[in-house]
Amino acid sequence: MTVPVTVPEVALREYGPAVSVPLGAEAGRALAASGILESAAPDPGRDGHWLLRAGSRVGAVRTAGGPVVRIMPKTPVSRLFFLLGFSLDPARAWRDSREGTVDTGAYDDVVPALAHAVERRIDAALRRGVLQGYREVEESALVVRGRLREAEQIRRYFGRTPPVEIAYDAYTADTAENRILRAAVERLLRLPGVPGPVRRRLSHQRVRLADALPLVRGQELPRWQPSRLNSRYQPALRLAEAVLRGSSPEHRPAGAEPLAVDGFLLDMNKLFEDFVTVALRETLREHGLTARLQDPHHLDTAGLVRIRPDLVVRTGDGRTPLAVVDAKYKVEKADGLLNADLYQALAYATVLGLREAHLVYAAGRRPERFHEVRGTAAGPGGRGVRLHQHSLDLSREPAQLLSALRDISGRLTGRPVGRPGPRT
Repeated sequence: MTVPVTVPEVALREYGPAVSVPLGAEAGRALAASGILESAAPDPGRDGHWLLRAGSRVGAVRTAGGPVVRIMPKTPVSRLFFLLGFSLDPARAWRDSREGTVDTGAYDDVVPALAHAVERRIDAALRRGVLQGYREVEESALVVRGRLREAEQIRRYFGRTPPVEIAYDAYTADTAENRILRAAVERLLRLPGVPGPVRRRLSHQRVRLADALPLVRGQELPRWQPSRLNSRYQPALRLAEAVLRGSSPEHRPAGAEPLAVDGFLLDMNKLFEDFVTVALRETLREHGLTARLQDPHHLDTAGLVRIRPDLVVRTGDGRTPLAVVDAKYKVEKADGLLNADLYQALAYATVLGLREAHLVYAAGRRPERFHEVRGTAAGPGGRGVRLHQHSLDLSREPAQLLSALRDISGRLTGRPVGRPGPRT
């Protein structure tokens, strides 16, 4: 009988072919249950091996007792972090469309680039010193400071003193902002694959943030409000929150205990959707229009079937829908037709009472096209509902990506479109 061997590291590529790796049954089942991969199943042709295939998630993770799994993106890492930086802070990125919006250094792997980017932003945030602020503190003390908590004093000590129950405002570095930055640093220090120089710089930042209390794993992140006082922190905070939300997902398969997975994963489906919708929202503001992301509606009159288009363009007052957009990060089929996507877009247009719907794909240099739907009630000019397909090539430079999205937003506002494709 062959004894399965657990390999220390598995390298996969986003939506690449399945890779057969030597893996113990327990580790293989853990990966399959985690939902991290597109598929994970025993290799029928090799005893003690599992076939692992990556999907849309990229990054690196480690399961308990299993290997480190690295998933490389198809998109260049610098471009990937441009998409992320723009989605997190569109106003700043719109003013500076260079790849340097998020500094990934010379790293071409997700986790090293992420760790470098976060450390650089934290260093910039702390350059003028650690931000301090007032925080209400409630505690028992031997001397009175601040306000006496009379109800607590009576409940706990029947009015006797000392100690006394007090509340006061402390000027401290233990703020929500510093707690988030410290938690992100500590999370990155636990990730597999962080380079030694970056790890040392992260350790230095942890020392600088030592006065902030550590966060309890699993609890909600503390809330912070953007203000003039914390403006220098904001780029670091947005990226730190992305680290904390994209790390250590806990998956609970039906009937099983929670499975802790330590690492960082970016879902390219979600990242592409966020980038497209946020960028279109910003450009549409230049036309005096509003755009709602994930706008909820119902397909049926009874309100039982919910639909949620990625973006609905409305008039400036937000009342009248003008266009609907759905972003799709996937490769088109050989015949160029993604029927399910077209049906979905048609449903959106029908519910919103629109004559057009738009699909934006992360694809290569495919021609723009639209499909005019048979059997739909004729609108102006006697034509039916049109379903437009747009292509956004992520291999292009950031400035070119933003220019392409400006063109798409112009089409949403009524500029002429190109030659139609085959009728559906």
